[in-house]
Amino acid sequence: MSVRALTTLRNCDEIFAEFYTSKLNDAQPEDLEAFIGKQITILRRADVEEKDIIVSAAREKRVAFITAGDPMSATTHVDLRLRAMEEGIRTELINGVSIFVSCAAAFGLQPYKFGRAVTIPFPEPRFLPSSPYENILENHSRGLHTLILLDIKQEEERYMTAPMAMRWLLDAEERLGKGLVRERSLFCAAARVGSDRQALLAGFPDDILNADLGPPLHCMVMPGRLHFMEAQALVALAHAPREILDDGSGSEAQK
Repeated sequence: MSVRALTTLRNCDEIFAEFYTSKLNDAQPEDLEAFIGKQITILRRADVEEKDIIVSAAREKRVAFITAGDPMSATTHVDLRLRAMEEGIRTELINGVSIFVSCAAAFGLQPYKFGRAVTIPFPEPRFLPSSPYENILENHSRGLHTLILLDIKQEEERYMTAPMAMRWLLDAEERLGKGLVRERSLFCAAARVGSDRQALLAGFPDDILNADLGPPLHCMVMPGRLHFMEAQALVALAHAPREILDDGSGSEAQK
């Protein structure tokens, strides 16, 4: 949290929070309350998306709405800001640290080489989308990395892990058969990025499938073409197989 964010929160009359799009890694909500010095009202998804709780409070008070990560990475939060502006309520955005940047940094991957991010959903009856697989395939065909976000069912206390996501991708490969996930395809898995208990692993599908990275939150990356320095970073930071340094399978040659 920046000094500007902390100062703003301490000057607010009321603070709302949601932890269904992400969650705190190194703290509990009560730790956050102690740090800020104010009580926080935690809202459920329906409270934010379907009710007028935040905007209604902001008509009379100075109100903050906080999230884990960056607040505008979820489209529902953009909608909330627009609703407030339509009522003439002045809004101010204070950005946080986003997984879109911090995951790339943790692995030593160059952020401008990422294509479209995808989310892998929990399997549900009659819901088996192919779009995550197809979008990763499109990125990979262009040599781009893909950030793979994993489903969260916060109210059910269900958080998808990297091994679950790897199983989803292997099943999608069996179903769609377009050659994206092979025995020696490189994947990166991360847990609790940015925390003191961060865990990183880069390896092949079986490595990810059998990994124990600890509790959530998890995310993954499927790298595209690797610059030689990115390959070196994955070996040094995430224990990637050393063969990615010189086997020529997707890495850019040293010049």
